Amino acid sequence: MNNMNFMSALLHLADPTLPIGGYTHSNGLETYVQERIVNSLQTAKEFVENMLQYNLKYNDGAFVKLAYQAAENKDLELLLNLDNECNAIKCPREIRQASQKLGLRLIKIFKRRESFPFMEAFEKVVQNKEANSHYCIVFGVYAYLMNIPLYEALLGFYHTSVAGMITNAVKLVPLGQLDGQDILFSLYPVMKRVAHETIDLDRDLVGLCNTAFDIRCMQHERLYSRLYMS
Repeated sequence: MNNMNFMSALLHLADPTLPIGGYTHSNGLETYVQERIVNSLQTAKEFVENMLQYNLKYNDGAFVKLAYQAAENKDLELLLNLDNECNAIKCPREIRQASQKLGLRLIKIFKRRESFPFMEAFEKVVQNKEANSHYCIVFGVYAYLMNIPLYEALLGFYHTSVAGMITNAVKLVPLGQLDGQDILFSLYPVMKRVAHETIDLDRDLVGLCNTAFDIRCMQHERLYSRLYMS
């Protein structure tokens, strides 16, 4: 695949506005805002940066890499084990369900572009309810199948994740649109560093627990008023 095709595939896969429903999920941020833990430009930046460095790198980002490598080796059994492992570490119900729905919608979009036997085999297992189709797993598989290099795939995944969190923070805190862009600009070096760190991540650290995040996500299920589904 030439550079133009690789870039087009990456831009499409990592598009924050991809119609998979990501905009309906705050991933616990709404609880942080309602409890006034995130209440300013600085605290919003801290939330996004901490999520990137201490949560995504060890959880969804790590699974993007592992799913990419499973697809590279055409190892469906390993991919199913990764999907089940990802399902097990997502303790909050809404976060777990959101990840499954986003993954299914991602499959529905990209199967229209091209049929890949490996993804078709995975989708069949999902349809038989033997797998969960988590978003990070599907993202990693499609990144490989569309010939996107691993580092660029991780950078794209982190960018779309960070952009989504910033968009939610702008709405919830609230912040100005330019404040959100300032956060995004400031986190580019962090995203690049974390993408490199994810490639070399110790397998034993995958699934590292983020207790406070899990608690806030569970609390979100019982908030009196909500703008987001998770």
